[in-house]
Formats: sequence, C-alpha cells, structure tokens
Amino acid sequence: MATTTAVQRREQARVEYDAFLRACPTNQLLDRLSDKWVSLVVAALSAGPMRYSDLSRKIAGVSPKMLTQTLRILERDGLLTRTVTPSVPVRVDYELTSLGSSLAVLLTAVKAWAETHIEEVHGARERYDTARQDT
Repeated sequence: MATTTAVQRREQARVEYDAFLRACPTNQLLDRLSDKWVSLVVAALSAGPMRYSDLSRKIAGVSPKMLTQTLRILERDGLLTRTVTPSVPVRVDYELTSLGSSLAVLLTAVKAWAETHIEEVHGARERYDTARQDT
C-alpha cells in the first residue's frame, strides 16, 4: 500500500466531496449559505465595512439575536472579520474577507435576480393557486 502525503489526502478528500450527501461538509456549508440572513449580511457587506448598527438598519426584520448569531457564524467560517476599535463607546466593524467577497459575487447576483423577477414569480404563484382551486 502506497503512502500518501497530507496534501495528497486533502486533495483526494476534496475530489470526493459530494454536496448531495447529507453527511458531506459541503452539504452542511450549503445549508448555512442558503440562510436568508447569511445572504443578506454578505450582500450588505459587499458594499464595504459596516458597523453592527448599520447592518441592523440595512437588513429589515433581523432581530439583534439573529444578526449576532449570523455574524459569529460568518466570522467562524472565515467569510468576514470583526475589528474592535477601543473608544467610548467601543466601535466594532465587520468586513468581508477575500473568501467572503468571492461568495458575495454570487449572493448579490441571486439578490438581484430575485428583485428583477419577483413579479414573474408572483404571477406564477397566482396561476398555480388558481389552477389548484379549479381541480
């Protein structure tokens, strides 16, 4: 049996990732990234660094608890950085990392698609609901 290096083992594991398998780490990551708060936070930060209060105002409907949880998750996953500036009061800024910025390109495109096509989706829903009532 041939010996493999750590780099070779990581490459083999990367090739074997299959997001369709529930236990796959990529499946779990996709689950996290599909959260609406994650999408909105990443899209908001794509314009540049923001403070917590700015994010809270920008993202309508997010509770303080959910915003805090989302920011912690994104920081843990390496998608954003949290910078604390000692002052009175303490200033905390959030900014996307290069990894987060690469994701922001995709999520802002999905956000733009949703904003562009919402009327078509509403029309499709109405047609579907009407057709279901007739049966």
